[in-house]
Amino acid sequence: MWAMGVSIGEFLKMLDELPEVEQGHGDSWISLKVRGKGFGYLWEKTATVGLKATIEEQIAMVAERPEVFEVQFTAGRFGWVVVHLGKIDSEELFELVTEAWCLTAPRQLVDAHEAG
Repeated sequence: MWAMGVSIGEFLKMLDELPEVEQGHGDSWISLKVRGKGFGYLWEKTATVGLKATIEEQIAMVAERPEVFEVQFTAGRFGWVVVHLGKIDSEELFELVTEAWCLTAPRQLVDAHEAG
């Protein structure tokens, strides 16, 4: 299945759907945090996003679609993945961003968000 891809602007707009997302700007990246804890990074130059996932998800995503996902690093029980924005559709990307946010945000905040 061919996906249209997601622009940097569309990705940043997606973040508005999640509560308390903080953006920090580095030299070549934007960090994404919730209550001071990181769940993602955006590299505008390469149009890629790094997202927190479980190690199992990281392995599965990279194995299934290496043209879209690559291993960033693992830390503890998390496996971070690099997502190529030009090769993913917005719905799938939003699911991955939400998952990364849920793995990072405090339980009460996640519960409140999921309750709608």
